[in-house]
Amino acid sequence: MSDLSFERLYNFLSKVPSIQKNYIDAYGTDGQHAWWFKFQINIEHPLAWQTVQEFGHVLNYISKNERLPTQFLPVSPPPYMNGDAKTFLSWVIQCNHADFTPDVVCDWLEARLPQPIEDESKWKIKTEIAELNTMTDQDLDQIIPPNPES
Repeated sequence: MSDLSFERLYNFLSKVPSIQKNYIDAYGTDGQHAWWFKFQINIEHPLAWQTVQEFGHVLNYISKNERLPTQFLPVSPPPYMNGDAKTFLSWVIQCNHADFTPDVVCDWLEARLPQPIEDESKWKIKTEIAELNTMTDQDLDQIIPPNPES
């Protein structure tokens, strides 16, 4: 586990419009099989909540029946001791599965999030159910990326 690389995940998150390099806090392992990656999301960025929703979907709940062995969750010191979410709220991707490395997580995120990740215009998605219901299967296939394990 000591040779576990975070470089690819670091580079990927550095390109996410609401995160960027200056919002990445730390990453590491327990020396055995668990690892974590901690960062902040710029809550003033227009894509902040979409970023939370996208990461939460892929990392916590990609499928009702088959979930990834990852958790994406908020972490914070006590707000009464430190201050507001803008300054102190962080997010962690953590994994306790030996075969699910940061590179594998990066594969899943790259396959499911907008491409190229740094292009904010690609983050503009259709969310109105009425509009989605009128789309053809072919049109839906264009906006819903395929499963990377298919």
